Amino acid sequence: MTLRIGIDLGGSKIELLALDEEGKALLRRRRPTPQGDYRATLAAIGELVEGAERELGERGHVGVGIPGSESPLGKRIRNANSTCLNGRSLRHDLEQRLQRPVRLANDANCMVLSEAVDGAGQGAEVVFGVILGTGVGGGIVVRQRLLVGSNRIAGEWGHNPLPRLGEESLPPARCYCGREGCIESWLSGPGLSSDHARHVGEMLPAEVIAERAAAGDALCVQSLQRYERRLAKALAGVINLLDPEVIVLAGGLSNIARLYASVPTLWGEHIFSDTVNTRLRQNVHGDSSGVRGAAWLWDTE
Repeated sequence: MTLRIGIDLGGSKIELLALDEEGKALLRRRRPTPQGDYRATLAAIGELVEGAERELGERGHVGVGIPGSESPLGKRIRNANSTCLNGRSLRHDLEQRLQRPVRLANDANCMVLSEAVDGAGQGAEVVFGVILGTGVGGGIVVRQRLLVGSNRIAGEWGHNPLPRLGEESLPPARCYCGREGCIESWLSGPGLSSDHARHVGEMLPAEVIAERAAAGDALCVQSLQRYERRLAKALAGVINLLDPEVIVLAGGLSNIARLYASVPTLWGEHIFSDTVNTRLRQNVHGDSSGVRGAAWLWDTE
């Protein structure tokens, strides 16, 4: 049996999933992420992998999904919101700890790979995946292989500027990256909350805005309509450039059911085509997409 072990290194938890060669889940384990402690994080991953292999009686291939990415310069981690990882040679250190090669990928890339292999994008040649959550990330899979890019930032759509900013009634908010008008600052959960507060004067979590809109609250409906219009503009740029067959949404805001009907009716005016066949779909694997994709990293090369 070919054992694939995926690790999802999150800000609050580390999750392990072991898959057989057919993609069947054999074992799942979770433990809290040591906060701000790089060495303890390495130890926790090592203990999870070694414990899983003892239980299953087999040594596996290990893939790890991380926040941020590995820089081409020196292979050190950058852009991770788990800041203890930044500047660290995570792949090298894990390979030393586990005594085998380890593959790393951004957590959004892992999500879209999982969905392209056996999820919402199964069977599609080109899949673009989006995480709409605390932040906004993206990833690209072509023929079930990750497109990483020469700078290892392919799919980092969240830090492009929102198109047609002149259509917005309020000035853009400053993104945590230091720029103004990033897609992330408009389309993340905090971005939706901030936009609602700037228009209405009440700060609400994104999920509460969605719940109130579903119950008929007019002001929350208007906030979601603005969100949908912006999401449509931003995804239209992806379609014009990449022309994917499927766009998969993940993250907390992907659970807003109305997006899948409303956004495709809005993006057409921004797309340079007389017809749009791209399908917008919710992820199939939910919170498990990232860890499944990490396990599938060993089928991408």
